[in-house]
Amino acid sequence: MPAKIIARLGSVRPPKRCRSDMDNTSTSDIVIINGNSHPDLANMVAERMGIKNGGCSVFHKSNRETIVEISDSVRGKDIYIIQTGTKDANNNIMELLIMAYACKTSSARSIVGVIPYLPYSKQCKMRKRGCIVSKLLAKMMCTSGLTHIITMDLHQKEIQGFFDIPVDNLRASPFLLQYIQESIPDYRNSVIVARNPGVAKKANSYAERLRLGLAVIHGEQKETDADEVDGRYSPPPTSAYSNLLGNSVEMCLPATPSSNRQRTTSVSVGVPEHIVKVKPPLTIVGDVSGRIAIMVDDLIDDVQAFVAAAEMLKENGACKIYVLATHGLLSSDAPRQLEESPIDEIVVTNTIPHEIQKLQCHKIKTIDISILIAEAIRRIHNKESMSYLFRNVTLED
Repeated sequence: MPAKIIARLGSVRPPKRCRSDMDNTSTSDIVIINGNSHPDLANMVAERMGIKNGGCSVFHKSNRETIVEISDSVRGKDIYIIQTGTKDANNNIMELLIMAYACKTSSARSIVGVIPYLPYSKQCKMRKRGCIVSKLLAKMMCTSGLTHIITMDLHQKEIQGFFDIPVDNLRASPFLLQYIQESIPDYRNSVIVARNPGVAKKANSYAERLRLGLAVIHGEQKETDADEVDGRYSPPPTSAYSNLLGNSVEMCLPATPSSNRQRTTSVSVGVPEHIVKVKPPLTIVGDVSGRIAIMVDDLIDDVQAFVAAAEMLKENGACKIYVLATHGLLSSDAPRQLEESPIDEIVVTNTIPHEIQKLQCHKIKTIDISILIAEAIRRIHNKESMSYLFRNVTLED
């Protein structure tokens, strides 16, 4: 071949790819699949990312065994399984584990579990002679093949330490703050309310961002998780046994100088008994008279505590009452109780499907957070920093 032709061929540049081709290339190895917990959310996330929802069917046999069939190839691809927790938590978990293991055995490159609401997140502490169920669930997820977890507003952020894989705990507070500013008339006349001292940190974070006052409801009608009696509270020994125990301990102890004995206090009745906590009646610390009360929390499930708090706020002169939360589980007859309560509006995100509950209670409003999940998936896939999604968000949220 002549040298001129070779030089000319060497100088030819490949055609530039248009932006749509680049976008298609970056998402060509992403596969989004979902179980039966929240297909609408999975479709919205896939639509925002401009990709097709992967072909995965999850169904139950007559004996209630879970069957998973993935029709598309997942070999060497990044799989994102969107499966949230609902009232049917046990089936939701099994569907997620089986889908993850099916992708693992089909040679998927990475398997990311997108779990907007993590089931059993409230069982993250030892109670009585039970167990920490969140730790067990984390081990099961890691063993099934999940390589990453995306969730939102965990009940306790320390749950992330139960996992042996990376966990991104997204925040819904920017969406709720925007709703307060844009959809609550005269929100400057509002006060952020914590329905119990345990939510005071979250409520204080909202109050600081909105430059609003803070009120805390102290005292509860039922016991909190921290006050439940567990097996560690055993009765003290009897007086005869304690005297015998004390004598034997004194015989085993080495001799001490008289100066040290004078600084040592002994208890004659054995092991001191734990003093029982006596909860005061519901009281409000803060002024809510003539103000708009906005209660914030991470989960609305059993609404009796919210209804009792709303009744007290109304008695103390609150003109309107709003309840904002990330997850709206709304179990049992929660919609009926909310409809009959003095609460004017309940605002939750769509991390959990609650369309049936909205038909039973017209006060329930929904905020779409699919754009946040889609952006998190895009950043993880492109190996971009996730710090933008946590900008101006403190650990108390």
